Amino acid sequence: MTDLPDLFPGFESHFIDTSDATIFVRKGGSGPPLLLIHGYPQCGVMWHRIAPQLAEHFTLLIPDLRGYGMSSCPPADNLNFVYSKRAMANDLVEVMDSFGLEDFRVTGHDRGGRVAYRMALDYADRINRVAVLDIVPTHAMWHDFTVKLAMKTYHWLFLAQPFPLPEMLLEKAPVEFLDYTIASWTKAGDLSGFSAGALAHYRHHFSKQEHIRATCEDYRSGQTYDLRADELDREKGNVIRCPLFALWGKAGIPQETDGPLEVWREWGTNVEGAAIDSGHFVAEENSESTLAHLLPFLKK
Repeated sequence: MTDLPDLFPGFESHFIDTSDATIFVRKGGSGPPLLLIHGYPQCGVMWHRIAPQLAEHFTLLIPDLRGYGMSSCPPADNLNFVYSKRAMANDLVEVMDSFGLEDFRVTGHDRGGRVAYRMALDYADRINRVAVLDIVPTHAMWHDFTVKLAMKTYHWLFLAQPFPLPEMLLEKAPVEFLDYTIASWTKAGDLSGFSAGALAHYRHHFSKQEHIRATCEDYRSGQTYDLRADELDREKGNVIRCPLFALWGKAGIPQETDGPLEVWREWGTNVEGAAIDSGHFVAEENSESTLAHLLPFLKK
């Protein structure tokens, strides 16, 4: 453990061994279980602004994904499965199993949203409701790239390049890359939407060589294993059966597509959603509106 600020007072901390990783998870609140999954290049602390209100209604499980935060960084494999969203989903199902939680709600942001919808497809009998924050499916991203979208999400193409190109460049200035990148995805175009405590966590973890490698592997998996998994679901007609809510920022990444809600309705049978005044980091940039939309959906 480090001297980083505790942004979740009263929450328990656990390290859970899964089949091939060790997952750090915070647990707190009371009520039906709700799994909150972070994205790139962050960790579970991204939920700190909305966790207190959610904890009044739900038992929260807030993990760091494999390769991020305080979770372990398993060695990559040639098939790009180890950092696939399916492997990450498997981790989190085992985490929920360790607490005896059979069925639960899931909310995910960014890469965590991709883990969340993969869980809803692969573990349909376990997921009651799923909310995805500021994403469209991986299939839509790779198949429908426009020039405008590619410019905003340049990291998809950069981080998916073969080892060691992105790692070699990122290791020279990891904090500078992190600060520039997350600032560029906010509505304000700066770091004002993030608390100093959260930034301390992000900078600390992203500065580690093993995390730079692991998070690049995450994007390599996105371009290969994850894309193929989505393509197979499309070919088979697999869709998300539980209620799904898509929330995105009006200045976020999905806003650059033809229509986030229309895209998600191709992937689910019961889909609703909304845009809010925010950039990509809705839970931090506009926590009030994020809660105003999530709570009514999750409490049903």
